[in-house]
Amino acid sequence: MEQTLQEAEQQIIDEFELFEDWMDKYNYIIELGKELPLIDPQYKTEQYLISGCQSQVWLHADFKDGKINFTADSDAIITKGIINLLIRVLSGRTPQEILDCSLDYIDKIGLKEHLSPTRSNGLVSMIKQIKLYALGFSKIGN
Repeated sequence: MEQTLQEAEQQIIDEFELFEDWMDKYNYIIELGKELPLIDPQYKTEQYLISGCQSQVWLHADFKDGKINFTADSDAIITKGIINLLIRVLSGRTPQEILDCSLDYIDKIGLKEHLSPTRSNGLVSMIKQIKLYALGFSKIGN
């Protein structure tokens, strides 16, 4: 059975609670980056680059059977992990689920306050791009 959005968020919160210090959490984010569903090389173009990120981040969305599936890549290993934290929760969801999602788990795991200001801005840009895809696909789906 598929996880609900809330269950996916809680699973990430639980995983981060296993680590006491932030160096271990960073290492875990790097490991998550290695599991990122990689973008097809044809989408590693300017058109799919997320603006506002310090590193290069490409994000592609595929809309099928009413759900959006995301793939991504980055030239920075930590950024790969950060985008994977978003994709793990939001990929395979309907546009409306993505638009309604508050992404509280990002704050609950303490990610924002442990990122540099430029990485934090990049995180906001990634979320914005995912929500823009959802908005665009919600217009197609109706």
